[in-house]
Amino acid sequence: MKKQSANEAKKHRQAGADGATDKKNSRRVEILHVREHEDEEKLRGVTAEEDAADTPVDIDDGDDVIDVGLDGEEEALSAGQDGPLALEDNRSEDFPAPAGTHLPAVGVRDGLHLYLREVNRFPLLKPEEEHELAVRVRDHNDADAAFRLVSSHLRLVVRIAMDFQRRWMQNVLDLVQEGNVGLMRAVNKFDPDKGIKFSYYASFWIKAYILKFIMDNWRMVKIGTTQMQRKLFYNLNRERQKLVMQGFDPDAAMLAERLGVSEEQVHEMDQRLASADLSLNMQVGEESGGATRMDFLPALGPGIEEHLASGEMAELVRSGLKTLMPRLNDKELYILRHRLLTDEPATLREIGERYNVTRERVRQLEARLLEKIRRHLSGDIKDFSDEWIQS
Repeated sequence: MKKQSANEAKKHRQAGADGATDKKNSRRVEILHVREHEDEEKLRGVTAEEDAADTPVDIDDGDDVIDVGLDGEEEALSAGQDGPLALEDNRSEDFPAPAGTHLPAVGVRDGLHLYLREVNRFPLLKPEEEHELAVRVRDHNDADAAFRLVSSHLRLVVRIAMDFQRRWMQNVLDLVQEGNVGLMRAVNKFDPDKGIKFSYYASFWIKAYILKFIMDNWRMVKIGTTQMQRKLFYNLNRERQKLVMQGFDPDAAMLAERLGVSEEQVHEMDQRLASADLSLNMQVGEESGGATRMDFLPALGPGIEEHLASGEMAELVRSGLKTLMPRLNDKELYILRHRLLTDEPATLREIGERYNVTRERVRQLEARLLEKIRRHLSGDIKDFSDEWIQS
């Protein structure tokens, strides 16, 4: 009986130990889930201190113009709010994939987590602190105040950049970097006396810079270089999808009327968005023996035959002039050497002052000299041209 009681006690102790181990493991799993959830929350949004104001505010009083190459504040603001790269999920298929589309490189998420860990070290600002720093930047160009404003809103840049990640489909840190430039621009342009929350004002600058970066890098060759092309880039597919949702079959004429552009511009932008980049170094085919597209392009400069012909013509002219020079007078020799056979010809006035004659007389002497050369070389060269003398 004693032995049986000892065995039962041992089993109870073992069961208790196993239960404690299970609780520890369960606790570790819960901690891991909490940490993963916190990381996701850091990526998805910012704290309430950074959220935009609930009521839209007019941020333009005529001075704060968002100019990042979008040719005007209206285009930049509209593109930042409801362009084809806007934040709504139902517009994710408005555009073809950008050139070089691929999955993010290995380690990008790790790099983003490291960056978030760094920016989270900067404390958020209270409204009164934000206003005080903004006043110091505006009135005294205080670098320390500007640094605190920028560093406290770096989370906002990450949040906006993550909203554009599905459209960019490349390294999101590129968007973060460009958004940081827009944030610094917003710090320099912000007026704290207009009653606007800085995070709301800065979001427009951040979006404008990110959108411009995406447009400039959508293809290897820029698809939007004018104001009209940029307008079509941001709005063409969005407007087409809107008309389809309303039951229309949009054609170029309808889209041109809605967007205020010509049908030709609509067709041109459609072709630009649908086309893909081609490398000139790409092989033409398996049977081409390794030949690339570059090998089939015509040469822009003169060919070998033209070089040989030009060399022979120059030699004929030089030999002909050598036999003609002994029969020329002093004025004609000077005009030939210092006006016709030099890269920096003397002017008519300089030659006229040298021989005390008018510029018109020098021009006549030059014309008579060219006629002598033409007659002298006519036996060897047909269709003689004055340009061959300087070649």
